[in-house]
Amino acid sequence: MQTSFKKIGLVGRSKQSGLREVVQELLALLESRGHEVVLEDRLGELADDDSHPLASCDEIGQSADLVIVVGGDGSLLSAARTLAKYDTPVLGVNRGRLGFLTDIMPDEISIQVPAVLDGKYERENRFLLDAQVMRDGKVVGHADALNDVVVNSGTSAQMIEFELYVNESFVYRQRADGLIISTPTGSTAYSLSGGGPIMHPALDAMVLVPMFPHALSSRPIVVEGNSRIRVDILKRNRIHPPVTCDGQVNMTARPGDSVHLTKKSHRLTLLHPVGHSFYASCRDKLRWGDALVN
Repeated sequence: MQTSFKKIGLVGRSKQSGLREVVQELLALLESRGHEVVLEDRLGELADDDSHPLASCDEIGQSADLVIVVGGDGSLLSAARTLAKYDTPVLGVNRGRLGFLTDIMPDEISIQVPAVLDGKYERENRFLLDAQVMRDGKVVGHADALNDVVVNSGTSAQMIEFELYVNESFVYRQRADGLIISTPTGSTAYSLSGGGPIMHPALDAMVLVPMFPHALSSRPIVVEGNSRIRVDILKRNRIHPPVTCDGQVNMTARPGDSVHLTKKSHRLTLLHPVGHSFYASCRDKLRWGDALVN
């Protein structure tokens, strides 16, 4: 286990409420320990001085030994799609809402962050999805996703018609508002809202969740993680359905296009404080058992 991180990158969204105080606390802590710190360029305005080098998330991923993402899960999702290919470990400090991925709270920084820097952490790997929009045999759109890829009508109260294939085997033809293809990481996000199951992050699987299907018997399907997923947008559709990755990156498909999804070869390395529990996170974030408390 690595016990020394020399160069540490700080990444986040500068406009997030309360971020300045957290960034300044982290800078003071890291500097007091003698770490070299580089700030993502959009966080530069949150530092008290201009003594810290600024870099893009890509540049930080290439050079840092550890990246601390400050913000909510959205901030970590955005950073993860860049950092995963560099195999740079990521630690999340939560300034958002639920925080399934960013699990260190601001009032825990002074205890939890030094412990991780001293090598007291748990390492976890999460896989990402590779999504391609194909038109006439050519790639017209390409993006990655840590949580999910969503093919949807993009219009209120309108359905799209599509065909689903897994490893080139026909699954069904469906009329629905869309389809969510989720990793285990994303199973506690949009997929959960659509009626999908919660999957433990260690599972090598994907879940396919139809959105408001025009069939009462249509239910989520869990498939093996190395499956090749294809969603064919039938030509008779009049809608150009958006294809959204992690709710942040948007591509547009046309009738007759296909959306191809596979697991990416590289994975995101997440670090957690010792004692981190996925089930404890679910109890806390999803408020399991609240109804039993008098």
